[in-house]
Amino acid sequence: MRIIADLHIHSKYARACSPKLTPENLGVWAGKKGIGLLGTGDFTHPGWMRDLDAVLDEIEAGLYKLRGQADDVRFMFTSELASIYKQGEKVRRVHNLVFAPSMDVAKKFSQALEKRGVNVKADGRPIMGVHCNDLVKIAKDIDEGMEIIPAHAWTPHFGVFGSLSGFNTLQEAFGDQTKYIFAIETGLSSDPAMNWRVAGLDSISLISNSDPHSLHRLGREANIFEVNSKKLSYAEVIRIIKNKNPQEFISTIEFFPEEGKYHLDGHRDCKFSCEPSRTKQLGGVCPVCGKQLLRGVLNRVDELADREIGQLLPRAIPYKSVVPLEEIIADVLDVGVASKKVQLKYEHALAGFTEFDILLSLNEQDLLKLLDVEVAAAVLRVREGLVKLVAGYDGEYGHVGVTSNDVSKKHGQRSLF
Repeated sequence: MRIIADLHIHSKYARACSPKLTPENLGVWAGKKGIGLLGTGDFTHPGWMRDLDAVLDEIEAGLYKLRGQADDVRFMFTSELASIYKQGEKVRRVHNLVFAPSMDVAKKFSQALEKRGVNVKADGRPIMGVHCNDLVKIAKDIDEGMEIIPAHAWTPHFGVFGSLSGFNTLQEAFGDQTKYIFAIETGLSSDPAMNWRVAGLDSISLISNSDPHSLHRLGREANIFEVNSKKLSYAEVIRIIKNKNPQEFISTIEFFPEEGKYHLDGHRDCKFSCEPSRTKQLGGVCPVCGKQLLRGVLNRVDELADREIGQLLPRAIPYKSVVPLEEIIADVLDVGVASKKVQLKYEHALAGFTEFDILLSLNEQDLLKLLDVEVAAAVLRVREGLVKLVAGYDGEYGHVGVTSNDVSKKHGQRSLF
């Protein structure tokens, strides 16, 4: 069976997240998107764990479904943790994902954090002083099936490789526990091709997840797995990610990295952004106000890269860059994503199909039954990478133009099709 997995999400208990992020609503929206496996997010928060415990039943080993609902959407216990500590005369701020093989193990892990003084009640993504290597030790001491994966690894503020407080290698962050780190999350502002430039990541699996703060942004990045239905389990999902076999780990679904909030360097207050080469010419200083520019993901990848842009790796997992359907409709109509016009056309399009059906696989004839001619054409242009890219920087999302009036750019990517 083919299954789309989004393993990094949040709940209503996480700071700056929608109160509509409940288990039931997540199940509904996962179904709309075409997501078959969803991380629970935030399992360390006691309120969220109570909510999950009240509605989830284990259906396969380590995978759960909403009680009384169809089996189409499964949940896996995942959470995100924020570590802030000093190492090497520098304050480090690193976000990590933690995966647990069962609800019971997830509860034990939360209890272990509390014993170390972590206030798990404060936020769905708790802040703690636990070093990255110690975090792995805590997890593995509780259960060997627990896994730690660096979240949005290149993000300036909180990525393990971030320009502000990150490390140059995984070994610097995880020390003797690096042997347990088999994957990183690439984040919205980078894609696999950017990560392929760093030789130190050749043995590392690259996963993509949405990290949404609202229901609508669920699945904006995801992973596609081919799984034997008789073997489907938490352990099988982990094995597939680890093994990097393109017959099983079919692809990732990606943002165009330019749309991410930290792709380029820049200074949001001055509305200034630039490529890394220009930052170097400027001495890292904003030409408008004289303050330091925030170095983005592209700059940081350039700094650590061993290879030129465009070099493909043997057996690399393919990927496909997409634009969420609501954004495509909004761009064609030239209105806001939250407008009533967009929502009506979006809901109409999902009658009988999922959003990923529309974005990835339906042919032109079928698209025209669901979408206006202009929107259907835009979906097909996005599949071809014919888009106009205005890159994000310093916390500002970029924009992907999809209309026929845009100056089209063929965006290089390893396609699924």
